[in-house]
Formats: sequence, C-alpha cells, structure tokens
Amino acid sequence: MRIRFLLPVAVALGIPALASAEILAMMNYETKSPESLKALKNPVAPAARKEGIAIVDVDPNSRTFGKIVKDIPLPSDLVAHHIFYNHDMSKAYVTALGKSELRVMDMKSKDYAMTTVSIPNCVMGEDVAFSADHKRWYISCMGSQAMVVGDAMSDKVLNTIKVAAPYPHGLAVSGGADRILLTSTVRGSDLGDAGEVISAVEASSGKVLGTYKVSKKASPAGEAPVEVLFVPNAKPAVAYVTNMYGGTLWTASWNPAKKDFEVAQVYDFADAKAGVPLEIYFNKQASRMYVTSAKPGQLHIFDISAKAGEPKLLKSIAAAEGAHHVAFTKDGKYAFVQNALLNLPGMSDGSVTVIDLQSGAVVTSMDTLKNAGLNPNSIVLLPQWNEMMGH
Repeated sequence: MRIRFLLPVAVALGIPALASAEILAMMNYETKSPESLKALKNPVAPAARKEGIAIVDVDPNSRTFGKIVKDIPLPSDLVAHHIFYNHDMSKAYVTALGKSELRVMDMKSKDYAMTTVSIPNCVMGEDVAFSADHKRWYISCMGSQAMVVGDAMSDKVLNTIKVAAPYPHGLAVSGGADRILLTSTVRGSDLGDAGEVISAVEASSGKVLGTYKVSKKASPAGEAPVEVLFVPNAKPAVAYVTNMYGGTLWTASWNPAKKDFEVAQVYDFADAKAGVPLEIYFNKQASRMYVTSAKPGQLHIFDISAKAGEPKLLKSIAAAEGAHHVAFTKDGKYAFVQNALLNLPGMSDGSVTVIDLQSGAVVTSMDTLKNAGLNPNSIVLLPQWNEMMGH
C-alpha cells in the first residue's frame, strides 16, 4: 500500500520513482585513498579510480536499505565535491575541485539530465549559494581567490569577483543585510597557510568590502574558518562560522545602525572533546542548530531558540570519523551523516550514520559505499524527502 501511495506523489512532484525505496539519498563519491583503505577491516579497492553520484535507499526500515538504485558516472578526474539544491530543488549543482566546471542536474527529468557549465576563472569550486530573489547563484573558488556569479535561470556566468582574502570556501548570502560572506580557509594543494578571516561583498553591487578576523589569537592565527551560514529569518541578521583548525564557533551579527558586522566567539568544541567542526544547519523554526565535527565524528545539537546568536549545546551524538555533511528528512525524524572529509586518513570512514532526531540515538550505519572502497563526499535527499535546513 505504501509503495502505491508513493508512486503518484513522486509523479506529481516530477520526481522519478525508483524501485521500492522509501527514502532516497544522493551522494557523490570517489575511490578511497590507499591510506584510508588501510583503516578498513576488509579493504576492497576498485580496479581504477572511480567517481559518480549514487542514489541509495537510506531508510533503515526499508527492505532495500543500503541498495544503490541508480549510479550516475562522473569523470574520474573531476573530484566532485559538494551538491547544492536551488530554492525549489528543481536543480542540483555539483561543484568540482579537479576541473573549472559546475555540473547542473535537472531534478525534474527522468534521468536527472546533467549539463556542464564552464567557469574558467574558478579553480577548486567549493560552495554554492543563491541570492534572496533566487535570480543569481554564487560559487566560491578556493584556488583562485574568486567568487563567480551566475544567472540561476540560464546558468550562464555573469561576473567574476576577486574577494578580499585567499582560499574562499564557505559562502552565505543575506538579503536583509545586503551582504555575502566568504570564509578564508586553506591552500587547496596541501591544506596549509590557514586563514583567519571572513570576507564581505555587497550583494547588490558586487563591491568588495573587507574582512573580519574570527580569532582571539595573534596573527597568523591559523584558524581556517571553513563554513558560514545565516540563521533563517533572523532580524537583525546573524551568521555562524566554523573554524576548522581552531575548533571554535563564531557569530557575525549585523548591526543595522553601523551597517556592519560584529564578530564574537560563541563556542569552543574543546568543551565537547571534539575537533575539526565543519557543516552548519538550522531547522525550520530556527530554534535548533546542527554542527558536524570530523574528529571524532559527531553531530552537535544546539538550542538557539532564546537568541539567534547565543547557542547552548544540548547534545553531541557520535557518528564516525570524518562526519561532514548531513541530510535531513522533511518530517524532522531522521538525520543522515556522511562520514568522509577529503579522503584524509583518520577522517574518511566512508559510512553514513542514521540518527533518529526524536530520540537522539543512532539507529544504524549505511556502509554500502564504504564496503565498496568508496567515500561519499556529500549527501542530500531527493527533493520529495529533503529538508533544506537553512541552505
């Protein structure tokens, strides 16, 4: 009965119904490095380097849990990095570290037709964000100190902006503050020369405005701020920043009178015996914030209901080494934590941890890609199940 119910729903949403899966996740993957393979009990290495996007059933109650229902091949030298949806999830944007390209998936087409957008001024494409009116997309280019601006309808490149600090990675847009914030992270070739600032661009004009230091240490602080995300509907605007090497959480709070941000450290992950904080998510009500840390792999849940910029840690849930991106179901029941960070030894478990958010407990681990000698590099659910969580 449930399968017959899901089929018309999928058709109505313009999403292909695949097999009998109940919750489908999309993960771009790559072959595990020799070093990360050594950590497995029964290492299995593919015959040659492989990349692709796997659509997998991740519902722990499904008879086909862990089954790959569709495998979309990618060039083996693309180094596909992150997957981002546009506002209505009609398109998915796949960034790449290996080529100056952005791949765009049509989520309403039968086979998720993919087009390639050439972005020659973008070396190491990292994060994608969208303007408040959904008319523009922005991609951070960590290897070329640039942000490329594109038309979100035609996917044509419109402009390239050289930002104020090197190694831009995290990227967030606030319509209310008319600002785009970008983190200054690390040199892509060796993860060295860690930054310590976030840089700002005026969204309406593209004018580069300067930087804000997110560290209490003397320069060079080596904090490597990596992700930045605005709290949904916060007035005035508040953005959170994770310091990957510094192990701290900062806020950039908008001061309307000064038309400027004020930055502050609001949490130290050493208090939770955690390091390498990475991704940030918010629930629909903006009462909860979720942050991953890669070493050890954990999902941290913060209460921000009292004040958007004052987080209170509620719980830290163990995932696996390299806990990175998270996909959330629309009903708020499940979180799926993808455990792999850049194929780094000790932070590339390769599994997906399934967490019941209502009980705060780990349900199981989905090891399909891990057991095949592959690492998932990001995760989102297909549109009919996926909650955007502030992204």
